[in-house]
Amino acid sequence: MQINTHHLSTPVFLITPPFTQLNTPYPATAYLKGFLNTKHIGSFQADLGIEVTLAIFSKQGLIHLFESIKKSGKDWSDNAGRIIILQKDYINTIDAVILFLQGKNPTLAHQISKRDFLPEASRFAQLDDLKWAFGSMGTQDKAKHLATMYLEDLSDMITECVDTHFGFSRYAEKLGRSANSFDELYSALQAEHTYIDTILTDILKKRMDAIEPALVAISVPFPGNLYTSLRCGQFIKKHYPGVKVAMGGGFANTELRSLSDARVFEFYDFITLDDGEAPLENLLLHLDGKINIEQLKRTFTLVNGRVNYINNAACTDYKQGQVGTPDYSDLFLDEYISAIEVINPMHSLWSDGRWNKLTMAHGCYWGKCTFCDISLDYIKLYEPIAAKLLCDRMETIIAQTGQNGFHFVDEAAPPALMRALAIEIIKRKLTASWWTNIRFEKSFTRDLCLLLKASGCIAVSGGLEVASDRLLELIQKGITVAQVARVNKNFSDAGIMVHAYLMYGFPTQTAQETIDSLEMVRQLFEAGILQSAFWHQFTMTAHSPVGLNPQKYKVKKVSDAIGSFANNDIEHTDPTGADHPTYSFGLKKSLLNYMHGTCFDYPLQKWFDFKIPKTTVAPDYIVNALEQVETSATKPASKIIWLGHKPAVVHFIKSKKGNHWPMAELIFQNKKETTSIKVSEQQGNWLAGMLEKLSVDNSKIYTQQEVKESYEAHSLEDFELFWDNKPVNSLYRFGLLQL
Repeated sequence: MQINTHHLSTPVFLITPPFTQLNTPYPATAYLKGFLNTKHIGSFQADLGIEVTLAIFSKQGLIHLFESIKKSGKDWSDNAGRIIILQKDYINTIDAVILFLQGKNPTLAHQISKRDFLPEASRFAQLDDLKWAFGSMGTQDKAKHLATMYLEDLSDMITECVDTHFGFSRYAEKLGRSANSFDELYSALQAEHTYIDTILTDILKKRMDAIEPALVAISVPFPGNLYTSLRCGQFIKKHYPGVKVAMGGGFANTELRSLSDARVFEFYDFITLDDGEAPLENLLLHLDGKINIEQLKRTFTLVNGRVNYINNAACTDYKQGQVGTPDYSDLFLDEYISAIEVINPMHSLWSDGRWNKLTMAHGCYWGKCTFCDISLDYIKLYEPIAAKLLCDRMETIIAQTGQNGFHFVDEAAPPALMRALAIEIIKRKLTASWWTNIRFEKSFTRDLCLLLKASGCIAVSGGLEVASDRLLELIQKGITVAQVARVNKNFSDAGIMVHAYLMYGFPTQTAQETIDSLEMVRQLFEAGILQSAFWHQFTMTAHSPVGLNPQKYKVKKVSDAIGSFANNDIEHTDPTGADHPTYSFGLKKSLLNYMHGTCFDYPLQKWFDFKIPKTTVAPDYIVNALEQVETSATKPASKIIWLGHKPAVVHFIKSKKGNHWPMAELIFQNKKETTSIKVSEQQGNWLAGMLEKLSVDNSKIYTQQEVKESYEAHSLEDFELFWDNKPVNSLYRFGLLQL
């Protein structure tokens, strides 16, 4: 059924409300705009977070900010007072700093790095050893870090003096977290506009007047976007009563599935769940009078004053190949701000540089982890995208944005699809840098990691969770610590950074297991096979196996009451487990040092101000795990690929005790080095010819069995002896890979 877009004026205004990231747009609106393009439905998108940020952190913005603080006439802390006294220095430097962080004023790095250009307040007291962190040549990154601290100082002042809700990547997050009742949010929304609210609604008004949409679709990925989304809805419904407002996104998908408070619909007309394409299309059809309200898809709305959830089961979701390519037009792509808050190369990927967001596969191919919301469709329904289509989308986005960096935002990227994508990227000679989230499974062999690196993979992140085999089994992670160590070594040896998500406080986790888990993490860092990590305390969620069946995991819900607003995080007790929160500081402090490559020799007790059990983990556990190389017989179905250049072949005669053998020397070159191997002339001629056939540029990919058959067809003997031993099996460094 077609939608009459002319009847809907400018149909859809897609909004991401403040705040998510400074360095790159959250992708939801770009995904939806790409889908609407396939339906020839006009849309406009805006990231109000970056627009509000730039309005505040500008010369005029700071002048207005300091004037507002002055009018309040209050007494402030010494730190805020210092910034206020130095306000002229901030006002005179802010535009240049923002241009620098946008990549438009790179030479300013030299002035910033001298430490006499920017005013400094309390954040600078927390600086790491800058020479250690950036050396003598890392001027750009050092300056980014200093400029980030400068902005953080201003942020601290804003939080103290004008708006307690402010944060660069979240706003009023406390009001959105675990908001079982809508009362606190509703009360805040009846109050006068905050300082940020006023800036936000001024920008929104200009957008609304210019676009004149029929529907405003607001994406709310996190609790830190919720309050501002409600302010946007409130403003639109008051000043543009003919415009409908819809809300969707990650927050609704996880938190609002049992929504019953009718007051929410004073701010939105509709709330949709899970994949947004079909619900949005049906909503537009409904607004255009083509379908009735009962035909909406996964949508909450008010019917006769009561909250109704309508889900037309006859309407199916779109396949991933049908949703179109994300469209980043309308967004101010050259105005995003790169920041370096934490001195860690992996952490900086989240905040430094603009990444195009794409998805390799919908949902999670594993889908078993007991702490995860695996009962929800966005995780449960797994559907990969073909590698060729992914590459098509990458090329389209690179052409549109001028950026070739990609963050694949998968729940867990499937190894087989990563392999196919890497091969396709290399075949197309596509220059790209990319990173993604994975499971640390044994499919990530040495050769697969080398292939991924060759295609532009720079980093992976994955859940190690609790580094305890008992708890990993309880989590149903499908991995062991030793396996993680070997996989991490494969990635690290290939030059791919590894970040691990760590968890403490899983049901029944004892003090001993917490300390043993920390010891495992210490050894992983000391071995150089883990570059970055972050500890999270376990949260019991309503849609996870633990939340759905807590007694099975020996934990108890504090209450069975279902709130009328948000319901996801479940307060619980863990009678048999440790006092988990007490370990938080020590775990995080030790990790910070390990990420800096220091304090590996400190006893674990040093990180805690209370008595802890001694670790039961052997001090060489990880080293021993790495030495236990998993040997496996050559698999005939393995794919063999040659990424390298054509070798030069030199023929010569080998003489020994009067005997003469015709030999061949194959000389291989890569970007860094040269090597050669010497084999019989017949083997050398066959290998040189075979490598041409195995080239990744060819459409046919050969299996190990086919390579063996070719070898034997040339009357050559002992294929395994030739192929699986030196010198041939050392050619992986030059591009010979078995996958």
